[in-house]
Amino acid sequence: MDRHETLRLLENVKNGLVSPEEALRAFSEAPFTDIGFAKIDNHRALRQGVSEVIFGQGKTPEQIRGIVAAMKENGARDILITRVSPACADALADIEGFTYLPTPRLAVVDRDGGKPLRGAVTVVCAGTSDLPVAEEAAVTAEVLGSKVTRLYDAGVAGIHRLLAHLDDLAGARAVVAAAGMEGALPSVVGGLVSCPVIAVPTSVGYGASFGGVSALLAMLNSCASGVSVVNIDNGFGAGYLAHIINTMDGIQ
Repeated sequence: MDRHETLRLLENVKNGLVSPEEALRAFSEAPFTDIGFAKIDNHRALRQGVSEVIFGQGKTPEQIRGIVAAMKENGARDILITRVSPACADALADIEGFTYLPTPRLAVVDRDGGKPLRGAVTVVCAGTSDLPVAEEAAVTAEVLGSKVTRLYDAGVAGIHRLLAHLDDLAGARAVVAAAGMEGALPSVVGGLVSCPVIAVPTSVGYGASFGGVSALLAMLNSCASGVSVVNIDNGFGAGYLAHIINTMDGIQ
C-alpha cells in the first residue's frame, strides 16, 4: 500500500464508502507479507515513498520470483532488483513486465514508463570501466522518478572532458561521481557545484588500489565541501540518495 492508495482509502472512509473497521483491517494486514524465506515490507512505500528494493546477489531465482510475486500482489510497481547475474536474469525472464539491463546488472519489473521525471540529477563517471556502477546509480534514480543526465568517461586524466559540461553540473540538484584509481573526480566536481555530491568509489584500478579502498580513502578525505561517500561499487545507494535529495522539497 503506497501513499496514493492510503490517501484513497482514507478519502473513501471520509465519504462513507469504506467503514473505519474495514480501513483498520486493511492497515493491520498491510505492514508485511511473510513468505517463509522473506518478509516483504509492504509499508516501505508509505513510510519512505519508495517500495522495497530487492538485493539479488545471493538469492536464488526462485526466491526472487517469490518476492516479486508478493510485491506485485500488494500493488507494487517499478520493482527494482539489484545485482542480478545474466544467468539469474535468464531464469526470471518469463516474469510479466521483467526487463534486464546488463551493464548495471539491474532488473526492473512493471516499470512505469509514463511516469514524469522530476528535478535534475547528474551522474558522472571517471572512465568507461566505471560504467556499471555509474549506470546502477543512473537507472536507480530514473526508476524512482528523477530526471538524470549522464556524463561518462570524464575523469581527471582529461579534465577538459568534464569542464565541457559545466552547465549540466551547475544545473543539478545532486551529482553522483563514480571513480576508481585514485578517486579524485568527486573532489573536482565538489569544487565546481553548489549542490550535494555523492561520491562512489569503484573497484577499478591496479594492485595498490586495493579493490577500491584507495579511492574510498581519497574520497573520505576530500577537501571539497559538500561531498559525501557511499560504499565501494554502491551505485544503487548513490542513486537512491541522489533521488531523495533531488525530490525532498516536492519539486515537480
